[in-house]
Amino acid sequence: MSLLVDQAKCDVRERILEAAGRAMADGTLPSVPTGGFNVEVPADRKNGDYSSNAAMAWARDFRKAPKMIADAIISHMDLSGTYFDRCEAAGAGFLNFYLGDAFYAAVLRDIREKGDRYGCSDYGKGKKINVEFISANPTGPMHMGNARGGALGDCLAAVLSAAGYDVTREFYVNDAGNQIEKFALSLDIRYRQIFEGEENVEMPEDSYHGEDIKEHAKAFAEENGDKYMSESEDVRRKALVDFALPKNIALMRENVAKYRIEYDKWFFESELHKGEVQETINIMREKNLVYEKDGALWYRATEHGGEKDEVLVRSNGNPTYFAADIAYHRNKLLVRGFDKAIDIWGADHHGHVARMKGALDAIGLDGSKLDVILMQLVRLMSGGEVVRMSKRTGKAITLTDLLEDIPIDAVRFLFNMREPGSQMEFDLDLAVEQSAQNPVYYCQYAHARICSIFKKLKEEGTQSRDCSMEELMMLSQPEERELIRHLASLTEEIVISAKNYDPARITRYTVDLASLFHKFYNACRVNCEDEALKQARLYLCGCVRDTIRNILTMLKINVPESM
Repeated sequence: MSLLVDQAKCDVRERILEAAGRAMADGTLPSVPTGGFNVEVPADRKNGDYSSNAAMAWARDFRKAPKMIADAIISHMDLSGTYFDRCEAAGAGFLNFYLGDAFYAAVLRDIREKGDRYGCSDYGKGKKINVEFISANPTGPMHMGNARGGALGDCLAAVLSAAGYDVTREFYVNDAGNQIEKFALSLDIRYRQIFEGEENVEMPEDSYHGEDIKEHAKAFAEENGDKYMSESEDVRRKALVDFALPKNIALMRENVAKYRIEYDKWFFESELHKGEVQETINIMREKNLVYEKDGALWYRATEHGGEKDEVLVRSNGNPTYFAADIAYHRNKLLVRGFDKAIDIWGADHHGHVARMKGALDAIGLDGSKLDVILMQLVRLMSGGEVVRMSKRTGKAITLTDLLEDIPIDAVRFLFNMREPGSQMEFDLDLAVEQSAQNPVYYCQYAHARICSIFKKLKEEGTQSRDCSMEELMMLSQPEERELIRHLASLTEEIVISAKNYDPARITRYTVDLASLFHKFYNACRVNCEDEALKQARLYLCGCVRDTIRNILTMLKINVPESM
């Protein structure tokens, strides 16, 4: 976390222990071992910038009333060399610490010195983390769940990087297995229907019925004519998949690039089937984790946290998706050596989490190294009504539709306004609204407003400059202090966001920062008569501007200087 905030918290703890030690040394308090205590930020700042329950936590140790213990600690307290100017006993025995002017000035100097690295830390110590997200089925267009998963995954990866982790963004392409067989079947039928008639070739209920399948088959027929009608089914289906699948994957790459996502790795499931799936199955055989029944190979999942045993290899000899998934996570954790694998899955996959962790434990890996974020689906809203169809196409709205109709800044920001596990309504009208009601517009406007302040004052002959600590200590109004305290908390917010896998904390932090800036701007005249105070307030404005820019840049959102 921020060195200043971290130091302040450490100072509170150390000075309480030192004061208690002095009180025991002179007999004010009995010399006995003491237990732990908490240091927290009070909800109401009237109760201090930091508060501790040490006196109450030690009441049993000292066999004294907490208020007496608190008074003894206060009387032996030495705050010299810290950012605190006083400590008071309150209520039943709370110790409340109040930061002095130098702390607020030091925060602003710290922001200026760190520049575009402000908010970053080495909390993660360079541990290698793989964040796998979207990983949409390549047999059809990407949907709204992929849209939310893309924003969530990319912004989480950015937050983890800022918190000091070595992050790899990964897209897992399911280009093997059942869904590809169904893709081949669907393409084959649509291709045959072109030459034999739809009434003569029936489309199975569980095949892919989307218009994209028809379009692929039509394009294939235009290029190849009917020459594949005389080929065997296997040859025809392979040719259709080889024609259509690369086009779908290319469209995926195009869409995620438009969405401002840059993957470090596109991992193809088909690569696992060249040896790693079989290697993993062999390991499971060696560990007696499997048995054969009805011609299929089964994994003893119920012995390792699963609700029921799972098929690994079907009776036709084809490995299941589950077998490939175990091999894939073995590849991440063992072959490529990631310290942690984070997967973002739809909430409908919740039953798969325990069995996957259990399988990793069973083959000798640590299942706790896999963390799965379960993400709820999105409801699109317009005019207070649920929207399911695109006005342009009359079909279900896809990621492509969304990115064509809604500013990408709004999509990325608004999808990260709620925790992943919460149901979400995405208001299409709000997303395009240019007003304070639109959170991303509100934050961008705060940045642009600050830029205009500097521009206007420069035109009037006022050039901002560096400020001394004494000048910055003039920022003593409640709105100034509240704004600076919020600025000081950014690094800690990023660390908590990284620990909780919740980038929504950072979007909410930015909205609060914009709100506190507007509150300050309305209460404290920047272009005031006092030149030193004017420069200090400009310095504060610059720190807010730079912090907003750092966050929005981290989240890959545009940062306009005028609006």
